This record gives sequence, structure tokens and C-alpha cells, in this order.
Amino acid sequence: MNRIALFHLETLMWIDRLGTFAAAAQRLNTTQPAISARVREIEEQLGVPLFQRDGRRMVLTARGRRLVEAAEPLRQGLEQVLLEASDFAGATGNVRIGSGEIAAATCLPGYIAAIERERPGVTLEIEIDLTARLLQNLLAGTCDIVFLAGPVASPGIRTAPIGAVELVWAASPAVAAAGGFARPLPVWSLPDHSPLHAVTLDAFEDGALAARSLGTCNNVRTLIEIVACGQGAAVLPETMVRGELASGALVEVLPRPSRRIHFEAAIRTREREAVVLDLFKRAGQLSIDQGGA
Repeated sequence: MNRIALFHLETLMWIDRLGTFAAAAQRLNTTQPAISARVREIEEQLGVPLFQRDGRRMVLTARGRRLVEAAEPLRQGLEQVLLEASDFAGATGNVRIGSGEIAAATCLPGYIAAIERERPGVTLEIEIDLTARLLQNLLAGTCDIVFLAGPVASPGIRTAPIGAVELVWAASPAVAAAGGFARPLPVWSLPDHSPLHAVTLDAFEDGALAARSLGTCNNVRTLIEIVACGQGAAVLPETMVRGELASGALVEVLPRPSRRIHFEAAIRTREREAVVLDLFKRAGQLSIDQGGA
């Protein structure tokens, strides 16, 4: 029997995790025919089929499942030993990172710079999305690490806190000079699945504000621009409007909410990729309120 290489086992793992040859090819930076060839090689060597089609997905056969479950700890153990021997200097591969907009605007730039400097062989693929979709992508295996608003409670997720963001009620100086919430104002917020939306609704229930309307926008930076142009007020992350508050482009129009938005880095509970675990450990050392410092 010819030797089965580590890349064969890695291929089986990613097909199993992502469900298709095409997705595994994209994840491993190769082509679908190359993935098919790898599967064919290992099936010919073992003399048994390893995958069967289930709708649009490829699923492991019983023998394929036993092979992956038995071989995966060996593959991961060898990778860990080799990376630790080089202090991770030789780490390579693609790591897919998903982030919410607030984390992307604060701690993520410094985190990316540190990874590129200290892990030059690791390629990062960054996707900015909403927390709910980030969580779905992580569980589906299409993201390796995500930065999201928490707390997140899921048996399939392991998290590390990275700090909290203070919130401010802000409007343009012109709106504030005209009386602010002394008269009904248009109020803007992120959509209803966002923690910022919940804080906005709390203010309504507490009677802290009267609104002429409640508009939503799924992009914080656009929300800031709407408010700065005098189109109403919004509760915003202090870290993202610190410059506007300092310059006077925005002013605070209500006391700051007592509630803060907490953020976490997250990976799958069953994650065993040494490079991903290394980057997750680094993520747990971030502070979202210091721009990655």
C-alpha cells in the first residue's frame, strides 16, 4: 500500500466539515478536481468508499467516519508538535475570521497587524457581518474565529471575553441646539437583532425619549453619518464616535446608558486546528476598547 499523506486526511476532514468537494477545495486553496483526485487515491488504497451523497452534501460512510475519527487526533498532534518546535514561526494556512462592525473598527486592525507580523505564513480572510450570521457561519465551519457581541451561550461554541463598549446618545450640534429630545426627534438604530436596538427600546420604555419615528440601518458607520448630518439621534458605540465627540461633530444629548455591549472571540468547541487555536489564544488577549493595543 502506498502511504496516505497528511493532506489526504486534511481533505477528508474539510469535506466532512463543509459538506462539498467545492467548499473543501476553496478552503484548502486548490481545485475541485484536485480534491476529487485525493479522495479517489485514498479510496483506491483502502479499497472502500469513503463518501456518499446525501442531497447536495457529501457525507462520510461508516468506514470513512471511523477513519477520520481515528486519524484526526494523530494529524492534529503531529501538526501541533511541529508548530510548537518552531514556536509557530512556520505556521501556514488560511484562517477565516468573521467580525461584527464594532469589533472590526476597534480591536481587529491591531490584531491583524500582529498576526501578519508574527505569523507571516498565515493568510487571513476577513468577513464583516452581523452577529447572528457570524454565529451561523462559525457553527457551519465556514468561519474559524469570530468576534461578536455576547454573551454567547452554545454547547458548540467556546468563547473568550475581549471587553465591553460604552454607549452614548448622540446627535448633531444643530439638533442639540434646537432642543434635542425636548421635542420629538427621529431616532435611528441598528436592526432588532442588535444589542444597540435593545438599548434603544429600553430608553423608550423608561420614558427617556420621545421619538417621531424609529428608523433602522444595518451599518454603524452609515448610522453615524446620518446622525451627524442632523437627521435625528441614535445610541452609538463610544469607541466609534470618540473622534466626532472630541471634534464637536457630534454631541451627547442624554445621559449614557448604564448597559454596555460585551464582546467575545469564539471558536467551535471541537476545534483542533493548531493554527486556529493559536490565533484564538491571541484573540483572548485583545481589548476591544483599545483598538487592539
